[in-house]
Amino acid sequence: MADVKPRIEISFLETFICSAFAACFAELCTVPLDTAKVRLQLQRKIPSGDGDNLPKYRGSIGTLTTIAREEGISGLWKGVIAGLHRQCIYGGLRIGLYEPVKTFLVGSDFIGDIPLYQKILAALLTGAIAIIVANPTDLVKVRLQSEGKLPAGVPRRYAGAVDAYFTIVKLEGFSALWTGLGPNIARNAIVNAAELASYDQIKETIMKIPFFRDSVLTHLLAGLAAGFFAVCIGSPIDVVKSRMMGDSTYRNTIDCFIKTMKTEGIMAFYKGFLPNFTRLGTWNVVMFLTLEQVKKVFLREVLYD
Repeated sequence: MADVKPRIEISFLETFICSAFAACFAELCTVPLDTAKVRLQLQRKIPSGDGDNLPKYRGSIGTLTTIAREEGISGLWKGVIAGLHRQCIYGGLRIGLYEPVKTFLVGSDFIGDIPLYQKILAALLTGAIAIIVANPTDLVKVRLQSEGKLPAGVPRRYAGAVDAYFTIVKLEGFSALWTGLGPNIARNAIVNAAELASYDQIKETIMKIPFFRDSVLTHLLAGLAAGFFAVCIGSPIDVVKSRMMGDSTYRNTIDCFIKTMKTEGIMAFYKGFLPNFTRLGTWNVVMFLTLEQVKKVFLREVLYD
């Protein structure tokens, strides 16, 4: 009689539900940091001779304080509904598809540690697929977060997330919902690879160290590392994406990149780096910790020969 071996399984639908829940919870916790990051990225450099015209937002804490003072505490959560729309779709798909795509790339009969390059390729593919579907939610989120930088007295363009979708379609056309798709695909595919592949690899490596196991500490360390890699690699593309979505004066991605480089220099692509890392580091820790715990509800042993 053949040996019967247990295998831990979870379906794609169950993984999608767990991923969407974890991503939405992490988003809810970190929206203020994301709002600060977007405001810093959209802020143009003030000419050096303009001594009286200092930048409105200075540093992550200063930006958060300014927004809270001028717009109220609720201003820090601008775009949260669109952000939750985005994470429900994008977060659910990119994380939910990662394991199936990884298994497809190496084959279902593969035994052992999956090579890092296969993990990176799987995460690149799932990040690109997910954001193609979720781009409208990302656009609306950035538009709502950038509303606060309009001068006092200027009427707001959108009454909320749902109104923003309809207004954009009415005034700019249905295809406008996919504005910035090019840099968004590049950014999210790369950041997804930096997050998921690094988390996967680092968690695997940590668990080989004596006394370490699949625990909260392991998830915490791997999540922080994933956030750091994601920000270092994805910041330049993130700045271009935010400017493309929040400012219609750029003709295309290349135009935005060249104009930003020419007028503000290379460091402009790392504007909001600290709030971005604070946000992504926190986001990854909260998301992966939540995901690992929620998945335990659905995990089950399946016996096979």
